[in-house]
Amino acid sequence: MTEPAAPRYDWREVARLALASRLMDELEERELTPQGHVTYQFSARGHELGQLLLGQLLTRPFDAASVYYRSRPFMLGSGLTLTEALAADMARAGGFSEGRDVGVVFNMPRRGRALVLPMAADVGSQFTPAAGWAQAIGYRHDQLGESDVADSIAVVFGGEGAVASNGFWSALTLATTLRLPLLFVIEDNNYAISVKSWLQTPGGNIAANLASFRDLAIWDGSGVKPEETAALVAAAVAHVRGAYLRGGGPGLLRLTVPRLSGHSSVDNQAYKTEEERDDEWARDPIPALRSYLVPGLMAEAEWRALETAAMADVVAARDAALAEVQPDPARVTDRVWALGSPRPAVGGLAAEGVTLPPMTDTPQPPDPRRLTMVEAIRRTLDAELAANPRLLLFGEDVGLKGGVHAATLGLQHKHGEARVFDTSLSEEGIIGRAVGLALAGLVPVPEIQFRKYADPATEQLHNIGSLRWRTAGRFAAPLVVRMPGGFRRIGDPWHSVTDEAAFAHAVGWRVAYPSNAEDAVGLLRAALRGDDPVLFFEHRAMLDAPSARRAYPGDDYALPFGRARVVRAGDRLTVVTWGAMVERCEAAADAVGAGIEIIDLRTIVPWDKAAVLASVRKTSRCLIVHEDFQLAGFGAEIAAVVADEAFLDLDAPVLRLAAPSIPVPFNTGLMDGMIPRVDQIRERMAWLLGF
Repeated sequence: MTEPAAPRYDWREVARLALASRLMDELEERELTPQGHVTYQFSARGHELGQLLLGQLLTRPFDAASVYYRSRPFMLGSGLTLTEALAADMARAGGFSEGRDVGVVFNMPRRGRALVLPMAADVGSQFTPAAGWAQAIGYRHDQLGESDVADSIAVVFGGEGAVASNGFWSALTLATTLRLPLLFVIEDNNYAISVKSWLQTPGGNIAANLASFRDLAIWDGSGVKPEETAALVAAAVAHVRGAYLRGGGPGLLRLTVPRLSGHSSVDNQAYKTEEERDDEWARDPIPALRSYLVPGLMAEAEWRALETAAMADVVAARDAALAEVQPDPARVTDRVWALGSPRPAVGGLAAEGVTLPPMTDTPQPPDPRRLTMVEAIRRTLDAELAANPRLLLFGEDVGLKGGVHAATLGLQHKHGEARVFDTSLSEEGIIGRAVGLALAGLVPVPEIQFRKYADPATEQLHNIGSLRWRTAGRFAAPLVVRMPGGFRRIGDPWHSVTDEAAFAHAVGWRVAYPSNAEDAVGLLRAALRGDDPVLFFEHRAMLDAPSARRAYPGDDYALPFGRARVVRAGDRLTVVTWGAMVERCEAAADAVGAGIEIIDLRTIVPWDKAAVLASVRKTSRCLIVHEDFQLAGFGAEIAAVVADEAFLDLDAPVLRLAAPSIPVPFNTGLMDGMIPRVDQIRERMAWLLGF
């Protein structure tokens, strides 16, 4: 008998957990799912060996893994208890998400081995956050002087179906161009639900296809033969672990495994022939593991004892999980926001115990010079980069060019390429990377050049907002996405989109939309020092508009979110607006006369409901003006609240003026026909006053 290729492996632990994992899957399929205790089951049968071996090698303090829905064996090997695993599948309070997420959508702070980044159920969404964590390893070593993180790595798991995703290719680009300490582990079981691997990648072998990929080391082999799997895992981890210090790069490990169950509990595998099923069972890693260990490493009696103990442990875990209480429905809305939530174990400055200088909401201009909004944003970013060594700016063209709107001009020269840098042209990669950086205790500030360009990153954006809630507050990813948008001189369907209502509906995001330089400074600083993810809209027409210019309010100035600004006071009509429409509403009010109260919301999540209702109760009339579509625009939410809570105070209907549901036209005249104009606003004001 040949000794195990990697003597550092604890083969008894591998065997114990492989048996327990297999029994848990069988128990769920045979008993817990038919009985209704588990409603959505995903089996890892056939995937156990490579995952457990990998788990044993990830012991450095900053090692992290990004997993997928067949990764429960890895979770068990990384410290997840059997009871927690079963409780999660039963959606009980004792599960790692407290019943908030699917039981195989994993997350786990470090328990002696790898930290497990919060996953999402979207196929391929796990790759770019892992790349962000890998980049954070180098940043924390080089920029923060943390020598103990230098040999840490990130590992990301996925099936062969995931290699067709945008996330995989974005992460691969990041890892290879930046030579990140990132190991891709592709478990190839030949099926993405019912679709065979040759439809996911030409020839059905992603490792073979990437053989000529520059700066990518590749290993390809069995994930069921213990000796071969152990050698492949050891070689891959050793290569990537030393990659950062010696200037190496990432790796990809493809392990072929059988999928011994359906995709999920509702999949009968009718698309497989009997011969295909027999071939899969012939490659079952559990008998192979037994043959490898018995009698060379352990006696037959010891293996049988492990089987008996595993069965007892799983039964005990089942009983303990069934005894766990159901989550409390009264707390279902808890832990969406940092305020009112416990400090997360992982993610952002709060988890790291980092504090920043105090802030004030009183402007203290160091000089009277009026800055454009873009100058004010640049100055704020400059000041925050100086105040917080964990802050990073990145995106397409933000480096030497200074961004397409010059908001970051000169910042790379001043603060260095490690902190202000360009990215590849992948919004998925930009935002997904930001997730990993935020989870790693940094403050990422990605820029999306135009609102429309955020569409490829929508999956990541939605997952970020819900991250704190679905991990029951254990993780947080506070970051600030800067996003210019809206019309500017001319329009078009690709660069002039605003569409803030879409993000107002996204769980867990704070949304800022300043109309002037002073507010931009205050809201941006509050965002950069906050503990929630923020979408910071920068209206293109306001970036250099004379009406938006203000004196710089100081390096400590910050505005609380949810506090509107009364632009002008009045007692005859309330006008609620934000962004570029503030200027137009002021011009319209000048033509109509006194008595018009204009409220600039400044933030739409949260929005200042109290200020709006107080004004409406005073004026008895309300007009809402915004640039986004009228159909399901955010104005509809304001109108509904006013109707619900101030109906008896109204002397006229609540009116909205917004854009029709068409793309923004390129032709200037056509654009003017779409965006609310001053004359249109004036007409609505006059109509309400005369009602």
